[in-house]
Amino acid sequence: MSDAEVAEFLDSQRVVVVASNGRQGWPHLMPLWYVIRDGEIWAWTYAKSQKVKNLERDDRATLQVEFGREYHELRGVMVEANAVVHRQLEAVAELGAEIAERYTGGAAADAGARNALRTQAAKRVGLQFIPRRIASWDHGKLGGVY
Repeated sequence: MSDAEVAEFLDSQRVVVVASNGRQGWPHLMPLWYVIRDGEIWAWTYAKSQKVKNLERDDRATLQVEFGREYHELRGVMVEANAVVHRQLEAVAELGAEIAERYTGGAAADAGARNALRTQAAKRVGLQFIPRRIASWDHGKLGGVY
């Protein structure tokens, strides 16, 4: 996919699977909701989660967003990235509101929802994934020749 197609694809999908490196060397895979900020994938999660512990120990992560059921429909993006864990309450709350806005279609805009998100933010962190390498695929472009 072209850079524009990758950006459009990431914007149209809903779940990124994040692979971090577990303490004993096994990949740890977890799905997250996300937003795109300046070409980077950002997510939030509980501060005490295993993925955060893994990323604090080793900031390397591989992310995958994919779509398709039939072989000719398969499309996806894989990102090798370095993760930055953000803990500042205001920044985490803002990220949470941005994610909620994307996934609820505006239901997170009222004051009550913002307060609830701020309460959640106290237990969460923001995850910024700085891309180092991106690979993409679109089997629809193969024209039925595999």
